[in-house]
Amino acid sequence: MKNSTRLVLLILLLWSCGDRQVTEETSTTEFTAKAYPPFNADSAYAFIEQQVAFGPRVPNTPAHRETGDWLVEKLEGYGFSVTEQEFTAQAYDGKNLELTNIIGSYRPEATKRILLAAHWDTRRIADKDTERIDEPIDGANDGGSGVGVLLEIARVLHTDSLQPAVGVDIVFFDGEDDGEPEHQNFRDTSQIWWCLGSQHWSKNPHQKGYTAYYGILLDMVGGRNARFYKEGYSMQYAKNLVDRVWNYAHRLGHGDFFPMRRSEAITDDHLFVNQDANIPMINIIEYSPDFGFSHYHHTHDDSMELIDKKTLSVVGQTVLFTLYQED
Repeated sequence: MKNSTRLVLLILLLWSCGDRQVTEETSTTEFTAKAYPPFNADSAYAFIEQQVAFGPRVPNTPAHRETGDWLVEKLEGYGFSVTEQEFTAQAYDGKNLELTNIIGSYRPEATKRILLAAHWDTRRIADKDTERIDEPIDGANDGGSGVGVLLEIARVLHTDSLQPAVGVDIVFFDGEDDGEPEHQNFRDTSQIWWCLGSQHWSKNPHQKGYTAYYGILLDMVGGRNARFYKEGYSMQYAKNLVDRVWNYAHRLGHGDFFPMRRSEAITDDHLFVNQDANIPMINIIEYSPDFGFSHYHHTHDDSMELIDKKTLSVVGQTVLFTLYQED
């Protein structure tokens, strides 16, 4: 069989060089990945615990304000230049929400930038639950996990001697999870009530003319036995990036968590970053093409009992690896 048509067998060798993790791929042409620092799942887990300890991070509440102050403090403590983008948005029921997008910039002088994002608010109702429907949820996974992973990445960038070749911007979007309830008919198709923070930021970036090479959104990335499929809008706007990240995950031995299968498009923060900010952004999110969102979604089951350090490690390691491969 000719070399141009034969199936190439990829042999993946994971090894450690001191405290550095390096991946080597061997085929007809050898590929050695750049070294990257370790991801500490225990630390990410602790960051999620702290968020939950504040209470539900519902806009207009003390827990929301306290969490926002804590996020700013953590980013600044890790050497990030922080911008707080405050704005008011109207919710589906006419309520005015006082919201804040929190943007942390690492190596702001770097021209090539990578955007990492998650939402930090939590849902004020448990509309998919069968009890306490009108009470807010802990949001340990839906909101908390993405923030926890990104805070750990921020800590790594600050403390590790090995540095990526690019600048990094971490955006914690507010007001993502305050869309209309499942059990009431507030469906106004003229406006999207979800993702208020990313809608605002994408049209009014924190820095005039801001752009990034690409972005990665993390949403619900800490659940036990989670699976992350290739989400539809991510494939529509940034297919090459999706394929690259999923291939990286498989090279790292995380193929079970990142199936090579597509799921439907989900309205999430990355949609508006793609549409309005013109930055290609993908979404790593737990959503099954067969079953949709998991059982905990918008219920009181979204608690710390759901969070699994293995899942946090898989996602954090994959994102770090991707970040450190950039030139």
